[in-house]
Amino acid sequence: MTLLVGCDFSSSPTSRKQIVLALGAIQGGRIQLSKLERLASLDAFSAWLQQPQGWVGGFDLPFGLPRELVETLGWPLQWEACMRHYAQMSRAEIRAQFAAFCDARPVGGKFAHRKTDGPAGSSPSMKWVNPPVAYMLHAGVPRLLDAGVYLPGLQPPPQDSSRVALEAYPGLLAREVLGARSYKSDDKAKQTPERLIARKDLVHALEMGQTRWGLRLKLSHAQRDALVGDASGDALDAVLCLVQAAWAWQQHQQGAPLYGLPEDLDPLEGWIVGA
Repeated sequence: MTLLVGCDFSSSPTSRKQIVLALGAIQGGRIQLSKLERLASLDAFSAWLQQPQGWVGGFDLPFGLPRELVETLGWPLQWEACMRHYAQMSRAEIRAQFAAFCDARPVGGKFAHRKTDGPAGSSPSMKWVNPPVAYMLHAGVPRLLDAGVYLPGLQPPPQDSSRVALEAYPGLLAREVLGARSYKSDDKAKQTPERLIARKDLVHALEMGQTRWGLRLKLSHAQRDALVGDASGDALDAVLCLVQAAWAWQQHQQGAPLYGLPEDLDPLEGWIVGA
């Protein structure tokens, strides 16, 4: 049975704001959540990645930068070389170069976008604030590379492709169920009854298979309470990524070589699974 993983990632995890992993598998046609695991540091994340067990995972962080940005900055146009170059920079250097890029562009078009951002509704992967996805890429992708994990569409398949990482985005499924309703906030003052109800509705929809893929999530009462009760939405976001990983695994079982990613994706930018 293939282990499936959903990861709600943080570029600066702490004991208060941890990386959350949702672990599960498909059993009897449903996604069975086995447990939630929390990691309080990037070193703990690296250690988890380097364990020998196989898995297919959906990770909530961008795996690539916009081609337009990379070309303008004169960085390597081959994905792994680009990521190695990016990993060597400090966050201050990233912010300075990206801000200069934006400053040179007209109002309303400051950021460069990847092709996947449109259909996914995702933030540009070069954003360094609200949310700081550029730093998430900087913290996460080099660790995936160092652990020898396979990233379909961005790398040729290795001899050992037992650990497979896909770029996921929880907002993709959440918006499908909730529309524009918000279901989470890290700000205690914004952890409202309306957001609690939205989380209940989202969990119910996942259990009923009320998304485009019809995959049903199987939860215990305690797991359901934990997902609904986490007002930050981190646990629920990890589970949404788990659902995306499960769909990707199904696509691969049915013969899709790139786990449901489009075969003509830009191999520098990458693609969000399901977009």
